[in-house]
Amino acid sequence: MNLDILLVEDDDVAAEAVLRSLRKYNLNCTVVLAEDGQVALDILRGQHPERSIKRPMLVLLDLNMPRLNGFEFLEETRNDPDLSNLIVFILTTSDADTDKTRAYHHHVAGYMVKSAVGPQFSRLARLLDEYHGSVSVL
Repeated sequence: MNLDILLVEDDDVAAEAVLRSLRKYNLNCTVVLAEDGQVALDILRGQHPERSIKRPMLVLLDLNMPRLNGFEFLEETRNDPDLSNLIVFILTTSDADTDKTRAYHHHVAGYMVKSAVGPQFSRLARLLDEYHGSVSVL
């Protein structure tokens, strides 16, 4: 079973770094890119004209984005019965404790600061692989 990942990131360079890291760890996944939270919601709700995503899936979410930022995206998804159980990992430039606390109040699965993604990405890749393994046996 293939795992779909919705990468919500407005920075092309950061998105490419995540894609490169996923390839490096040879995860069996398909990545769908959304450039902001509104596009991500449209994809998740099946309202985007060109992009779609299948379950099982998880979301890698930036916080600082135009139109609908990461926190607004989390509020929308947590209040939507069809999306409230999404597995979301935060990938952001913010190392602020207030942002970490606020994100965990929205029940995110993990919080990673982009500047540390390189060294920590192996842990994230292992988590993604274990998640994929757990949903593949269901």
